[in-house]
Amino acid sequence: MPLPRPIRIAINGYGRIGRCLLRAIYESPRRQEFEVVVINEPATIATMAYLTRFDSTHGVFPAQVEHNEHELIVDGKAIQVLHETDPKAIDWAELDLDMLIECSGAFGSRAELQQFLDAGCPRVLLSNPGNSAQDVDFTAVLGINHEQLQGDELIVSNASCTTNAIIPVLSELDKAFGIRHAFLSTLHSVMNDQPMIDGYHSSDLARTRSALQSMIPVSTGLATGVERLLPQLKDKVQAKSIRVPILNVSAIDLMVNLERDTHRDEINQLFRQAVPRWPGILDYSDQAHASIDFNHNPHSAVVDGTQTRTNGDGLVNMLVWFDNEWGFSNRMLDIACVWAARFLRQP
Repeated sequence: MPLPRPIRIAINGYGRIGRCLLRAIYESPRRQEFEVVVINEPATIATMAYLTRFDSTHGVFPAQVEHNEHELIVDGKAIQVLHETDPKAIDWAELDLDMLIECSGAFGSRAELQQFLDAGCPRVLLSNPGNSAQDVDFTAVLGINHEQLQGDELIVSNASCTTNAIIPVLSELDKAFGIRHAFLSTLHSVMNDQPMIDGYHSSDLARTRSALQSMIPVSTGLATGVERLLPQLKDKVQAKSIRVPILNVSAIDLMVNLERDTHRDEINQLFRQAVPRWPGILDYSDQAHASIDFNHNPHSAVVDGTQTRTNGDGLVNMLVWFDNEWGFSNRMLDIACVWAARFLRQP
């Protein structure tokens, strides 16, 4: 059902996800459902315009990009640009927003996010899981619980890219077979919290090492994120993450022990048949792939059937691909639309 009017949004933080979010709006068939009112980003507007227009991962922006002293102009539409690092320094109420989409990654606690609300922002959609479930009013993953959004929430999280990728897969396996235990190993492309050469970049000593030269184990909250969305799997899931020196696209190597034995063909048939149940969210392929094949893929996850393995006693190994930038940014827009459909129609 179409929205009664465009959603007036602000983007706070114009890094990888912030820029992908704007680009996804302009590539989306639902482009007219969004009006980007303001972008808040510390970088200079000239740099913002340049990095909007030219992107090493996703290519040249599909619309005309210009700027003046205070505005980014996309296809003739002016977007106000601010450069504040303190949420309280902006009169968000004056901008007449429907929601702020927080993409900087700098805010995760309730107290930090409350600053936006106290400064006049009506509601916040968060591009990370938040520090805990208690720091947000609701954590939404499309296809799992998005229909439970009521419209009266103030802070909603879209979880993480890895949570969005693995939740549909675990959900299908649990419904079909029951899950005893699962171990998730994420092979994640490099991120901007890593240095190109060794340097004093993080208190996590592994992240002080060059992102270009090594595969680097890092901490992950993926298991906690899974339990938040699939509480029936509490204490059944563990996870680890390894950053790998590629620009984009990640994978989850899933090892799962099911309640009953199965075989490769049964698992793959389950996910072939699951695709229509998860339109635009989950996909399946039985072709030989490399990670680059999934660059700019809008799905949350693609199950690679060529890599499915079973070993008796319900032990299954699977490989799930996902574009950690593009898929997640598209899910942010999906959740924004679902949420807005609730609060824009409230009396």
